[in-house]
Amino acid sequence: MATYLFLSDEWLDEARAIRAEYDGKGAAIDHSIRMNLIIGEVPFGDGVVHAHVDTSTGELVLDTGHIDPVDLKVSLDYDVARAILVEGNPQAAIQAFMSGKIKVEGDIAKLMALQSMSPDPTAAEIAVRILAMTE
Repeated sequence: MATYLFLSDEWLDEARAIRAEYDGKGAAIDHSIRMNLIIGEVPFGDGVVHAHVDTSTGELVLDTGHIDPVDLKVSLDYDVARAILVEGNPQAAIQAFMSGKIKVEGDIAKLMALQSMSPDPTAAEIAVRILAMTE
C-alpha cells in the first residue's frame, strides 16, 4: 500500500476513498461537534492547513477548509494533530494541551466529550487503514 504525508492532497483523497467504502456501515456518533482546526508546522505547502471536524450529521467528517458556525477552534502543530487524529493517541493530546501546544477557543466541554468516546468496530477498522497509509 502506498503511503502519503498526513493532510497532503494525496492523503486526503485516499482517506476520503477509505471512508466512502464504509459509508453507512458504522454506528452513528451521538455527540455533535463542529470544530475548526488550524494546523501549523506542516511540512508542505505554506506550512499551515485549515481544516474542520464535524459530527453534526452523526458521522465523523474531517476535511480541509473552515466551516461556520462552529463550537470551537483548535490550533495545534502538525505532529500533535497526526498523533491525535491518525494514531488516536489521547495521551499526546493531554500532554500537548498541558504544555500549551494546543490552543482552544470556544466550548472546551464539547471537545472533552468527543475525546472520551470510544470508537465502534467500523471506526476502529477505518482508523487502522488510515494509519497504514500515513507517513
